Amino acid sequence: MLLGDLLARFNDPLIAEQALASLDDLTLVTDVTVKADAAGLSTGAYAAECVETYADTTSDEEWTTLMGQMGRTDDPGSVLLRRALAAACSGGGTCGCGGHHR
Repeated sequence: MLLGDLLARFNDPLIAEQALASLDDLTLVTDVTVKADAAGLSTGAYAAECVETYADTTSDEEWTTLMGQMGRTDDPGSVLLRRALAAACSGGGTCGCGGHHR
């Protein structure tokens, strides 16, 4: 499944939980869940916004790193999801959307 298709289905809590669990990073998933709760969003909606913000705002250097990592794996969507969520969780506690949650 393409990452965009997966993100579109993140409004289903089971799908979001499965995708996050597949990252095999309990600390990251916990951070995302806590930040989603604080933002008043479901974990899936928060994760989808994090990926969108990451795609819209990341630096050229980060894109180069991401593309390199994605090219060396069988699951590039998970690489992007992990990096986007990690960036959001390390960036001051918000998904970076400026509070404009949909």
